[in-house]
Amino acid sequence: MIVELYDEQQTLTDELTQMVQDVLAYAADYLELEENCAMSVIIVDNEEIQNINREYRQKDAVTDVISFALEESVVEDDFPAIQEVMDESRELGDIFVSFQRAQEQAVEYGHSFKRELGFLVVHGFLHLNGYDHMTEEEEAEMFDLQRDILDGFGLVR
Repeated sequence: MIVELYDEQQTLTDELTQMVQDVLAYAADYLELEENCAMSVIIVDNEEIQNINREYRQKDAVTDVISFALEESVVEDDFPAIQEVMDESRELGDIFVSFQRAQEQAVEYGHSFKRELGFLVVHGFLHLNGYDHMTEEEEAEMFDLQRDILDGFGLVR
């Protein structure tokens, strides 16, 4: 799995950068994804994530993580040439994480920043892979999977 990490705030330590790479690799293995998957994680501030939230979700509020899956909008029968390229290197999409909101939530929930950052990138990763929490059943499935991945990786509450 290839993870391109862009820290627009220059806030992540080398240890946190490595943890993001490692937890996403663990999650990809857990879901048994093929090795040619690629994705981006972009670390932004509250102002930037609010702008993204307003523009793409019509919600004028700060949030912690936003995911943009690339595969869900491509229909294989309609775009066979695009599907062929995607088969060579499966681009999952982009995850935007607010560094500030992650810090606030770590304090609010009483766990480490490392655990909160890991939670947010795994949460976004699951969205990129088709998981959601719009219904109670979907929420139970996604949140159980999140917990299993984070616990297995060693990022427990």
